[in-house]
Amino acid sequence: MRLVMTEPAERMDRPYARRWWALLVLCLSLLIIVMANTALTVAAPDMTKDLGLSSADLQWVIDGYTVPYAALMLLLGAIGDKYSRRGALVLGLVVFGGGAVFGYLADSATTVIAARAVMGVGAALIMPATLSLLAATFPRAERAKAITLWTATAGLAIAAGPVVAGALLRDHGWSSTFLINVPIAAVAIVAALVLVPPSKAGHHDRIDYVGGLLSVVWTGALVYMIIEGPHFGWGAKAVGAAVAAGVGLVAFVLWELRHPRPILDVRRFTGRRFAGSNLAVALFFLAVFGAFYYLTQHLQFVLGYDALETGVRMLPLAGAVFVGSALTGWLTPRVGMKWTVGAGMVGGTAALALLTRVDAASTYGDFVAPLIILGLAIGLALSPCTDAIMGAFPESELGVGGAVNDTSLELGGSLGIAILGSLLATSYSDHLSDATAGSKLPASALDTAQDSVGAGYAVAQGIGEKAQQAAAQAQQAGDPQQAAQLKQQAGELAAGARQMADAVGSAFSDAVAHTSLVGAVILGIGTVLVAVLLPRHEAAVTEPEAEKKAGEKAEKKAEKAEKKAEKKAGEKAEKESADSASG
Repeated sequence: MRLVMTEPAERMDRPYARRWWALLVLCLSLLIIVMANTALTVAAPDMTKDLGLSSADLQWVIDGYTVPYAALMLLLGAIGDKYSRRGALVLGLVVFGGGAVFGYLADSATTVIAARAVMGVGAALIMPATLSLLAATFPRAERAKAITLWTATAGLAIAAGPVVAGALLRDHGWSSTFLINVPIAAVAIVAALVLVPPSKAGHHDRIDYVGGLLSVVWTGALVYMIIEGPHFGWGAKAVGAAVAAGVGLVAFVLWELRHPRPILDVRRFTGRRFAGSNLAVALFFLAVFGAFYYLTQHLQFVLGYDALETGVRMLPLAGAVFVGSALTGWLTPRVGMKWTVGAGMVGGTAALALLTRVDAASTYGDFVAPLIILGLAIGLALSPCTDAIMGAFPESELGVGGAVNDTSLELGGSLGIAILGSLLATSYSDHLSDATAGSKLPASALDTAQDSVGAGYAVAQGIGEKAQQAAAQAQQAGDPQQAAQLKQQAGELAAGARQMADAVGSAFSDAVAHTSLVGAVILGIGTVLVAVLLPRHEAAVTEPEAEKKAGEKAEKKAEKAEKKAEKKAGEKAEKESADSASG
């Protein structure tokens, strides 16, 4: 047996024997690129303190990964289709691992952002390659099951990131959350060469690089606008990005409609099943990433859990994703994807609706049911959607299909953090202003506290420290009158610190409830739209399957003609031989 797998998946006359081991490698690769974002949410406070990051710096540390990741997937997916899907996966793991080393060594905001951007480029190579290799390696009959496990891995990674990061942060610095990716990437590279068969499009025309570059422009500009506008205001940068995204999208669509071999045939979006599936993926990750963004903050700041404890408490979501994925594998063949996806989206809406009951008295127990329901919803809805999106592409465009699915996912996640995150910040600021109205808190301190829940608790802690200092001075004062004044001042400051901490917790809890209500409304409206778009009855033969059948028919016809020609030639030779013998 060869150490490196060299037989292409397309040339195998039967299903690849070690395909489930290959799926494990693909899921491992997916795991680290999703965890790279969720792990950072719990490492961010330590990183901010160590590097002195501003709020803008921290935002771009998080989102510096997202922009190249979302912008490059379509073009890199097409390149992987043409040249080598496994090659794209391995190269992506190398780039991702190199960016992780760069991040581990970084000592400033600029270098951390640059490292995250490099990791984003690696992720843009890896993500579509995992789906295209999965589709190329598994026969159609098993593909839905494999995609279900792939989706469940994504759900696991969302919850596992904070657990891994929290465990590392107990004994190591924030840079360890970068370094942990390196050995995993190295194992995945070796395993990919040994277990994953190489694959590329059997026939692939010249790549539409103009369309690919236009996709990079409009997608990158759109994600930049989503990040910049809500967080930093609609200044020249955000407006310029919005214009670039709009112009780039129009130019991309017009170019693709006119090009004989487009990088993405945009006419696919006129198909109800394809459009509905992409919309469902985007809306679901808008809700999931948005909710994850504020739930981790609530668990850490309001309920006081550390990074590891927060991660552990998000695990019910991961477990529920696996249960939901198992259910969808049983339900979808029986009731159809329309009902399975609809049930998942209704469940997601219900989970967000339950979070509207959060208040200052809420405990972790109030979050368990929403987390479980949200996890079940992810498992139910996303696997059928991903299968439908991949099923809309022929074998020669599997990388592009994976990129379309992943771009919908990433755009949805970016919108979730931007829209719900911005709404959360505004709601928190307004509620805190109302809660502290009439207090003697200095305006500058209130402005600082309104910046974020972390800043609010820092202000309360600062007031508490002043109370302790005043109490210590009172004990040392020789003058009884001065001691009494200092003691009174210490009592007032201590009461103010408690009042401030209570106001911050209450304001943030109210903001979570308000934001969850908006999220539930968005997902609820989206559920109706998806239900309208998805067809009730699925076509018996999808476009790629029809292409495959047509190809098989043509091959059989050619083989029959070849045999007929061989038979005629043989008969002719026999006749000539007989004539020669008689002569």
